[in-house]
Amino acid sequence: MPLAAFSPLAAAADEIPAPLREPVARYACLSCHGMVRKQVGPGFAQIAARYRNDPEAPARLADKLRDGSVGAWGRVIMPRQPHMSLDESRRLAQWVLSQPSSP
Repeated sequence: MPLAAFSPLAAAADEIPAPLREPVARYACLSCHGMVRKQVGPGFAQIAARYRNDPEAPARLADKLRDGSVGAWGRVIMPRQPHMSLDESRRLAQWVLSQPSSP
């Protein structure tokens, strides 16, 4: 079995819905975000937990995905993704916000 099959990125990819795997890979989301815990930026479960009861979170997060962000989770910069479509950013934001709370 190839070594890549044992990488954390490969394991995380199994948790991503098939239609989102390509954009998650193209925009290198898993290079900075873990599924549950912080890597460089917060884990997807941490993001979902923080914004779970915020009705404006999906639109705001979609904007942050395209425009980038700094300061929401400390001093680490989330780079902008200028080639990300509005539809992609909305679908990714909805998926991130749907993550269960971390154990």
